[in-house]
Amino acid sequence: MTQQLNVKNLVVDLQTESGLARAVDALNLTLQKGQTFALVGESGCGKSMTALSLLRLLPDNALIQSGQVNLSDVDVFQLSENQMRAIRGRRISIIFQEPSTSLNPVMTVGDQILEVIFQHTSLKGEAAHARAIEWLIKVGLPEPARRMGSYPFEMSGGQLQRVMIAIALAAEPDLLIADEPTTALDVTIQAQILDLLKSLQKERGMAMLLITHDLAVVSGMADQVALMYAGQIVEVASAADFFVRPSHPYAKLLLQALPGEDLRGRQLAAIHGTVPPLTQVFQGCRFAPRCPYQTESCVEKSVPMTALTEEHHVRCVRVHDVGLQALSLPPLLDRSSILSVDDSVLLSVQNLSVTYSMGGGVMGGRQTFQAVKNVSFDIQKGQTLALVGESGCGKTTIGKALLQLLTPQTQVSGAAVLQGQNLFQLKGRDLMASRRQLQIIFQNPFASLNPRMRVQEILEEGMKSLHPEWPSEQRQADLKLLMDQVGLRKDALDRYPHEFSGGQRQRIAIARALAVKPSLIVCDEPTSALDVSVQAQILNLLRELQDSLGVSFLFVTHNIGVVAYLADRVAVMHAGEIVEIGDASQILNNPQAMYTKTLLSAVPQLNSALA
Repeated sequence: MTQQLNVKNLVVDLQTESGLARAVDALNLTLQKGQTFALVGESGCGKSMTALSLLRLLPDNALIQSGQVNLSDVDVFQLSENQMRAIRGRRISIIFQEPSTSLNPVMTVGDQILEVIFQHTSLKGEAAHARAIEWLIKVGLPEPARRMGSYPFEMSGGQLQRVMIAIALAAEPDLLIADEPTTALDVTIQAQILDLLKSLQKERGMAMLLITHDLAVVSGMADQVALMYAGQIVEVASAADFFVRPSHPYAKLLLQALPGEDLRGRQLAAIHGTVPPLTQVFQGCRFAPRCPYQTESCVEKSVPMTALTEEHHVRCVRVHDVGLQALSLPPLLDRSSILSVDDSVLLSVQNLSVTYSMGGGVMGGRQTFQAVKNVSFDIQKGQTLALVGESGCGKTTIGKALLQLLTPQTQVSGAAVLQGQNLFQLKGRDLMASRRQLQIIFQNPFASLNPRMRVQEILEEGMKSLHPEWPSEQRQADLKLLMDQVGLRKDALDRYPHEFSGGQRQRIAIARALAVKPSLIVCDEPTSALDVSVQAQILNLLRELQDSLGVSFLFVTHNIGVVAYLADRVAVMHAGEIVEIGDASQILNNPQAMYTKTLLSAVPQLNSALA
């Protein structure tokens, strides 16, 4: 096969307030034409920094210390910036992890797609416009012609992700770097996008570097898999070998951390601890402090890659140890005996409708759009109701309506009764008091965290505002406990949001919602940016909070595995309406509505022949 990408000994350093961090350490990988190479691992391990290095789009505080990146016959690091602009978008393109921050907020999405087409193809005028609409159709964006004139702020997270994918593919690149390309997408659109990428690979021989934490997507898409940890690749293998014979302890634990219905009521096998700070000088195995197989030999000297086969390499001193293969993973705790049942209704939503007003001014008369139509549901104390459905169906709008976070131009009708009070009738101090009981975890942590405040200030803001009676000593103790609960080091309190990866920022957003100890949390895709090990930590934490505090969750998600593990009840939404609602096991195993059946059929499965 023809080599599309060859990376040799890539070393990238990052200047931080804590010192020089080695974000990528001596990375090697080879990607063939038409092949999908998956790069997986925890947030902060260097995956996205690797991707940005290949495009030479590193932040100002990052420096490529050494290495070589060959794109076919071109050494990318030897090109001038002017030459790189001709390469980016045409020969190598990227789908960024956070489209809301990578799309230009003052340009329409149509102009942003046309910019790529004008720059890298010969199409002009109506032909270019038709090609742009064609790509929006391919990525499944509703009303593509109308959306050409929309601005990013007028679209949902999932819709923005589809626009980002269309921009990345518009010039039909030879190599696509897909950094969490389906994170914000519901399962039906995810299936459509993955099928599109597969067909493009087949037609054009496009190579793809897939960065993701979704192991089910990896098993269905990847030819090769590389697992990263703390800046290093610790295991690389064909997809078949990786899922059949995971050989690094980190790989074994990741596969054990996946949620599912068979683990309901039990604790997931989360990996304790966090990725170590990359500013330290490492000796021995970097995973050793978190590894259940650790021995003295693991920390005494550096660990090279060991070849198990020609294609399968592992960075572990005990990889040939018979004892390692025989060791069992930490047992799962059966928690079914401590789950309490409380039939009392905490929140009752009755005939909720939400209508947006759009347009006006120089554009003509106002138009209205009904995003939510006569939705009703109850949430019991200590219960989780999962709200699932396609992007743009109204799930997030329901959550924002409950907290009165919609614009004044939005019309909300119906009732939402929380502990005897209709939330839609509260104003001023009464509204503030209700937020002691009701909090939200937003989908996009980068946009929802104040970039000018340190993490401690962000978390304390709610505590001081909603619980002024709490003394400083209690707040400080709670902050340290929160950091441990969401899997962050205590020194994170002194840092700013931009110093964290996407998954780490999501953990901060979760800690902020927990900080005021509410009785109900609206969780808007709270685990979508998290790798599976941290997701397991968070899901375990949410279950523990339900057991100890009786906290309830309205859980907006497209991750059916999470729904199967966590939810007591499921409501399926389509076009602003609930089309089916019931017990989780009933909905997932015996759906009645045709839309629910279609939705569940699109869920990616970890290949049973591989797992």
